[in-house]
Amino acid sequence: MASPSQSGTRLTLYRAHLGELVRLAAPTMVQRGGVLTMSVVDTMMVGNFSSQELAYQAIGHVPYAFVMLFLLGGIMGQLVVTSNAFGAGTYKECGAAWRRGVPYAAGIGVVGFAFCLFGGPLLALTGQSDDLARNGGEVSIVLGVALPFLLITVAGGYFLEGIKRPLPGMILMIAANLLNVLLNWVLVFGIGPFEAMGAVGSAIATASIWAFQAVLISAYIWHMRDGAQFGLREKVADTWAGFWRSGARQRGLGYAAGASLGTENAAFSVMQLMAGLMGAIALGAYAVTFNAFAVAFMVSIGIGTATAVRVGFYYGQRDKRQMAIAGWTGLMFNLAVMTVLGGLLIVFAHPIASAYGEDAELIALAAVLLAFIAVILPLDSAQAVMASALRGMGETWVPTGFHLISYFGIMVPLAWLFGLHWERGPWGLLEAMLVASVISALLINRRFWVLSKRGGAGGLAN
Repeated sequence: MASPSQSGTRLTLYRAHLGELVRLAAPTMVQRGGVLTMSVVDTMMVGNFSSQELAYQAIGHVPYAFVMLFLLGGIMGQLVVTSNAFGAGTYKECGAAWRRGVPYAAGIGVVGFAFCLFGGPLLALTGQSDDLARNGGEVSIVLGVALPFLLITVAGGYFLEGIKRPLPGMILMIAANLLNVLLNWVLVFGIGPFEAMGAVGSAIATASIWAFQAVLISAYIWHMRDGAQFGLREKVADTWAGFWRSGARQRGLGYAAGASLGTENAAFSVMQLMAGLMGAIALGAYAVTFNAFAVAFMVSIGIGTATAVRVGFYYGQRDKRQMAIAGWTGLMFNLAVMTVLGGLLIVFAHPIASAYGEDAELIALAAVLLAFIAVILPLDSAQAVMASALRGMGETWVPTGFHLISYFGIMVPLAWLFGLHWERGPWGLLEAMLVASVISALLINRRFWVLSKRGGAGGLAN
């Protein structure tokens, strides 16, 4: 793929970068958005089945989501290594990154499943009622089964995105969403020989869909016509020790990204637990609100992924100017998209809330919360995109530190103060989120500005 020329005005360069970013980001946005669209379908169907089952589903997702974000970040190093290698023209290293990434993804996915086995007891320790802890724990266990398959699917997607071929992943995600609707309808409500299983049925559908995707995307990559160019079937190393050593940088980047994503998500999990202490209606309304927010946020994750690929490509080419422009273009494009999506959340807040069930009290509360979270969306997504840009240029632990300060050091204490101590309920939780998002965005954007002047982490001279 052609790169924007070094010649021409800065405006011309930004236009060229925007065109390439959109071509790469559009299918990536659909794919990332599709992950949360599946979750929206799950939530809508369970909410229409039973408000109580919706509460089980919401609380059951807490242990699963907590460990999932750590693990998703843990394999993000593959994306960075692949895009850097593709930019440098060392194509076989792209394939090696995937060969290392798949078994690693499967292994840590099994560890995540083991964590989810203890979802019920962990929820009980947080002060949830026996009913919520028991039934939410069952949901968590079933979702844990999905983790190895989810991570294998993402590893495949990272390889394709790193070599600038995101379209197959997008097509697969669209097919998965259509199948998810069918499976939820059958397993949540009970159709034909299948009994109604509510939240647990929806979790079974989720696990089945990720297994379906893992098999298909791995088979597609294995049989790529130009697979030999990328060394897809070549051994990474002759021994296990060599295999492990060869992935040191890939894992190191993943450790930092996993800690960053996991820290942020852990803070939001604590917020959801706080909502659980406010009652079933507050928990349900917060779950609906955060569910809609997460769908839009996953679109920004798609933009962030595309931005990381673009920044990583120029980092591999040792091109400081183009690398910086690629990052700022990603930020501007994200702000434009998120502002539009936020406006749609405000305009359609009540219809969106109504789609999750028929409880009038829950709908009324969720509608006003949706309108408020639309204001937070551009700010919180901005920090996520620029954190991805930082990793594309080789940054590791600094974004993690910023997330720790902003979300655990600031958001969680403020959420307790506003939401529980001052009894502002879910409103207080979102107010705390707004403050943390502003601080995180300022810190991470400043860091990108500094590193873009140097040419990345350590400078391009290295």
